[in-house]
Amino acid sequence: MTLPVVLAGLGVRGRYWAEVIRRSPRADIVAYADPNPAALERAAALFGPRPAFASAEEALSALPEVGALVLANPPVGRESQVRVALARKVPLLIEKPLALDLDEAARLVALAENAGIPLMVGLNFRYLGVTQAVRALLAEGTVGRPEFARFTYERYRDGHRPDLNKYPLTMDQPLLWEQSIHHFDLLRFVYGQEPLAVHGYTWNPSWSMYASDANVAAILTFDGGMVVNYQGTWQGNWAVSHFEWRTDCTAGVITQRDQFGDLSYARRDDPQLTPVPLPPHELWITETSGLLAAFLDTVLDSAPLQCSGRDHLLSLAMLQACIVSCQQQRAVAIHEVLPSWLLPG
Repeated sequence: MTLPVVLAGLGVRGRYWAEVIRRSPRADIVAYADPNPAALERAAALFGPRPAFASAEEALSALPEVGALVLANPPVGRESQVRVALARKVPLLIEKPLALDLDEAARLVALAENAGIPLMVGLNFRYLGVTQAVRALLAEGTVGRPEFARFTYERYRDGHRPDLNKYPLTMDQPLLWEQSIHHFDLLRFVYGQEPLAVHGYTWNPSWSMYASDANVAAILTFDGGMVVNYQGTWQGNWAVSHFEWRTDCTAGVITQRDQFGDLSYARRDDPQLTPVPLPPHELWITETSGLLAAFLDTVLDSAPLQCSGRDHLLSLAMLQACIVSCQQQRAVAIHEVLPSWLLPG
C-alpha cells in the first residue's frame, strides 16, 4: 500500500522531506501546501507537479483521500492545521519542535490522543547511524554503565544564509527551541533516562545576529543518576564548527566528535580510542528516511508509535525548565513545568 501524503511547508526542511517521500516505495506526495507561490512552483519543478494549496487546511478540505499530513512548516499557528487533520482522521508527522510553548504543545498532544490519531514528532537525530551505535555500545556494556557526560556544540550559524530558515533570527530562545531540542532529546533517548532537573543559563554575545539568546549552558540531571554538562552556541565567533559528546562510564568512555559520526570508545587503561564503524550517511536524507519509515510502519502496519507527541513533551519540558532556571537563577525540577495531566499519579 502507498500512503497518500500532503506535504505542508516547502522551505529548507520541506524540500528534504519531499526528496525523502519521493524515494519511499510506501508513500507518495498527493499535494503541496505553502503560502509562498514561489515555493510551490519550485517544488513542482524539483519533485513533480502536484495539486498546490496555500495552506494545509485547504489541501485537507479539497482532497478526497489523504493518508497523512507532514507539517514541515515553522512551529507557529499549527493548532488549526492539527484540528482539521484530526477531524479527517489523518495521522500527523510534525517537525520539531511541536510548538514554541510547552502548554500549546501539550494541547496539541491531548487533541491527538483524545481523537485516537497518531501524532509523531520529527526527531530525525534519533535515526542517525551514530545515535543507534551509541545506544548499542551502552546496551552491550562495552565500557560499563554511563554516569556523567559533557555535550559541546559550538557553531557560527549565519542566519542570513539563503539555505537556512529565517524565522529563528527573531524568535525567542532560538538555540534552545531549534537546536538544543535535538540534543536534549538525544540525551533522554540514548541514556534511556528521564530528566529530573535543569540548572541553566542563556545569553547573547554582543556580536549576535539573533534577537534572542543564542548561547546556552546547563547542568541536567536524570532519574538514572546521569549528570550532563551541556554547552551550546549558534554564535561562537569562529566559523569552524565544533562538536563533542563524551560519556564517562564505569569502565571507560564513549566519544562522538561529529554530530553525524566520528564515534569511538576506550576502556580506562587503553592507550588510544577505538573507532566504531558506522553505516553510510547521506546528510539530512538517511536519518529522515528512517523517521519516515517508522511513521509508515505505524500508519500502514499498526506498529507502536515512535517519537510520539507525549514523549516529545518531556524533551520540551527540559527547554522550559532551562528558560525558567535562567529567569529565576535556580535549578528547576521538570515536574514544576510539566502540565498536570502528565505528572505521575
